[in-house]
Amino acid sequence: MYAFISGTIHSVKLDEIIVNNHGIGYRIHMANTANLKRGEEVFVYVYEQILEDAHTLYGFINEEEYDLFMQLIKVKGVGCRTANQILGGANAGDIVVAIENGDIAFMKKLPGIGAKTAQQIILDLKGKLVHDEDRASLKMNPNLSEVEQALKSLGYKASEINPIIKQLPVDDGKSVDQLIKLALSLMLKAKGG
Repeated sequence: MYAFISGTIHSVKLDEIIVNNHGIGYRIHMANTANLKRGEEVFVYVYEQILEDAHTLYGFINEEEYDLFMQLIKVKGVGCRTANQILGGANAGDIVVAIENGDIAFMKKLPGIGAKTAQQIILDLKGKLVHDEDRASLKMNPNLSEVEQALKSLGYKASEINPIIKQLPVDDGKSVDQLIKLALSLMLKAKGG
């Protein structure tokens, strides 16, 4: 029902804020409230969880966190509360990189995540967390698209390729061959070679 709420912060607690929007106070559960202060204006993306006995709002300061939360709650065994705790344990970009790289050790360090849940998150989300801006960088430099195709033809999966493509320079004049060599060396490093 709600997409976002904007207004003045009425109160801040460790894991929630109350936002005053035209005289109505919205209690919003958030993973990261440390930088928020009472009295400041805020724009919060929200997800409303509706259960038999409760309606709960979960809030996010940016779309990256919101998008990651929406993916996490699709994973079997990860509910809204757990997804919120995950986002409180590290920034969204680091979590995405860990998932894309299959880094179970990193995922297990996040609050509320054991080995089984970490494996399930990686299994379900690896390769699915590439954002539109990543696709935009491929369009800006058609060479990157050729590199992506070359890596696919060598048998690499999208989940292995996407993090590497993000690390390649967008416009430094390198040829496709040079970019492929660079991508392959990054692949080796990522695998610990």
